Amino acid sequence: MSETFTSATNGADAAEMPARSRLSFDLDVDICVVGAGLAGLTVALEAARLGASVAVLEGRHIGWNASGHQLGTVMPGYGLPIGELIARIGLDDARELWSLSKEGAEYVRANATEEQIPGIALSEGALEVSNVEAGDALIRRLQMLGGDFDTEVEGWQVDRVRAELKTDHYFHGVYYPRAFQVDGRRYLHGLAAMARRAGARIFEDTPVVSIDPSGIRKRIVTPSARLRASHIVLAGNVHLGAPLRRLSETLLPVWRYAAVTEPLGGRLAEAVTFRGSVSDSDGIDHFRIVEGDRLMWASPETTWAARPERFAPAIQRRIQTIFPQLGKVGISEVWGGAVGETVHGMPQIGQLRKGLWVASGFGRQGLNTTAMAGLLVARSILWGDERWRLFSPFELVWAGGAIGRAAGYAIGLWGRGSAAAAGALARYRERARVKERLREARLAEANRQAGTRPPRPRPPPGHSPPQPPPAANAGDAD
Repeated sequence: MSETFTSATNGADAAEMPARSRLSFDLDVDICVVGAGLAGLTVALEAARLGASVAVLEGRHIGWNASGHQLGTVMPGYGLPIGELIARIGLDDARELWSLSKEGAEYVRANATEEQIPGIALSEGALEVSNVEAGDALIRRLQMLGGDFDTEVEGWQVDRVRAELKTDHYFHGVYYPRAFQVDGRRYLHGLAAMARRAGARIFEDTPVVSIDPSGIRKRIVTPSARLRASHIVLAGNVHLGAPLRRLSETLLPVWRYAAVTEPLGGRLAEAVTFRGSVSDSDGIDHFRIVEGDRLMWASPETTWAARPERFAPAIQRRIQTIFPQLGKVGISEVWGGAVGETVHGMPQIGQLRKGLWVASGFGRQGLNTTAMAGLLVARSILWGDERWRLFSPFELVWAGGAIGRAAGYAIGLWGRGSAAAAGALARYRERARVKERLREARLAEANRQAGTRPPRPRPPPGHSPPQPPPAANAGDAD
């Protein structure tokens, strides 16, 4: 017999949520997934669709951490910049990995329909903007993405970016017309509902006490039951706990916070008219319009947990810095979650030993990457898909513990400071060029005016110009 729980969840109506079930009886399955986040639920859904028996074990409840608190942007790519990815593994393998990331995005698109997930609120387009003038870099990036990586992109000049985002903080942009965004919370819970309909069993409030991965049938112990499976998929985050501490210690925990403003009404159009997601090239800002006249904005981050409400003023200040015409906006909701970032900047995907799989490390990776990982692991187990080996160069690396967290925080501060300084310098240079062009225009106009005046009469050669009469002297009158 299982115990049941109910709770209201932001982004999904309580009436739509099934009762939460805790594993309280022994169970045998083909695949056991540890962690009911985006990656784990995708593994469960795809494996169940392919005919496997699946159990998902979640220590708390679906969507309690980062997977339930993301902005819902879906676009190709990874946390590691594309140039560094090529330098690490070569162009051919980088193209294969990029193709997988696009496959993950299309998998989300196929699932995120109103028929399957009511209220998913899908909208098209994403824009990546630069904080500095980067015209030459923009051209190289467009050529690489469009040519070598077969990705549909458009380059936006400064004027076009600022026509949609009315601020001088952003310069050039790369527009991804095939990117899109969804209600992230509804997508997560919709994914769980689809997995259940496909036959997967999801047990919440069921933490893993221990794992024995040896033998053909692996053994998992929970507080109230035991489970056996041919394959175990570790799809947790930094909260995997004591049984999997060695894996969780390869992740640097980063808490990122986001907020939704109060309704801004017509004044929002004075700042933002672009309806897709916007992210900056330095990874500082990420925002989009939601519910017609609100801004959803992610900005602050830290390597230690804190109450989300503490970051409302910081988000207010950031919005006012970028869009001063909005003034001080009201904040209606703030939330945050911990993500695990890897040292090398790529997700951890693959087989650790026979029958023991990992799909983790999705900090800064994007919703599409979690979908790709779940799809790839499920197909690797059931179809023998070997493409997971493309991630082999990105091995598990210890994240440095408390020292690593302190270093990560310091590096983050330095990076944000450097980006702010570079942006300020770029805006100063732009203003200086504008002033110089105005000065040159005024000078040119003065020269033009001088050239249109009638010429002054000149005396004929040999004749001196008439001299004015001498000034009268007071003594001459006597």
